[in-house]
Amino acid sequence: MALTKNERRLRIKNRVRKIVSGTEARPRLSVFRSNKEIYAQIVDDVTGKTISAASSRDKDISSAKGTKTEVAALVGKAVAEKALKAGVETISFDRGGYLYHGRVKSLAEGAREAGLKF
Repeated sequence: MALTKNERRLRIKNRVRKIVSGTEARPRLSVFRSNKEIYAQIVDDVTGKTISAASSRDKDISSAKGTKTEVAALVGKAVAEKALKAGVETISFDRGGYLYHGRVKSLAEGAREAGLKF
């Protein structure tokens, strides 16, 4: 039987998460993408704490007009700025089982532009 899109994504996500984990020195930038919104958070997996988070539902970002790809870039910049304030400069990128394409790629490039290294 064929897998649904979500089952396939979850399998890929679990396969990637076996390898990618966030530490205090190099936390993980986790991405979740729904049909309308996009969410990003920087996580230290050792302590289980979220260092910073941003989403397209934040007030300053949701008021911005543009395509979903442009909004994703704003989310990347916002999460990067919050991370830099918290003292995080380098991260490992967890695409969450999604293809590195479109909104996920735009979010990553926005975070890079704001100063995160990965």
